[in-house]
Amino acid sequence: MNFRTTFSIILIFLGILVALLPEQDNHAGHLKPRTLANFIGNTDMFITVDQVARMVLDEDSTMLLIDVRTPEAYRNMNIPGSVNIPLQQILNPDYEGYLNQPNTKNIFYSNGDMFALEAWMLATRVGYVNNFVMGGGLNEWYQTIMLSEFSGDQISPKENATFELRYKARKFFNQMNSLPDSLKTGFLLAKKSKERELVGGCE
Repeated sequence: MNFRTTFSIILIFLGILVALLPEQDNHAGHLKPRTLANFIGNTDMFITVDQVARMVLDEDSTMLLIDVRTPEAYRNMNIPGSVNIPLQQILNPDYEGYLNQPNTKNIFYSNGDMFALEAWMLATRVGYVNNFVMGGGLNEWYQTIMLSEFSGDQISPKENATFELRYKARKFFNQMNSLPDSLKTGFLLAKKSKERELVGGCE
């Protein structure tokens, strides 16, 4: 099944879900289901894996890459620099310091698109802004970044630049995911500590 077909199915599913959401939620910062429905189908919400790879390599501080899979799946393998906020925890107030930063792009990803789109919908509905989805999720990351190759006798400068970007992202991904779990956990704790400092909290 290609990306366009999968995306259409997901949009139908989310459209039904939005239609079933209660209309009476009018708290400040909450979008009504009908308003949210206007966002669904907007392909501007998607960021490509190549764009994410560039942001990761550039250590782009305006991006927060959010893995919405389970903690176990995240510990097993994740995109470097990402934080784990499982889908079921998106609305947990403990994560507001991450998600409620107007100058930061929240980029959700999962294995595919469905759970990331659900996270996008929940975050958008409660009023968080600058929410995006990494199109195709980790499946697309593997297909495009990890398995990228060029064949033939000649390669254009643009193709070469793209291949170099993907090669560097692939190498970084492999290096980070080969680290012991203790170091991966330490990285996440360091990010949480930094987030608490930014919002003025402490423990």
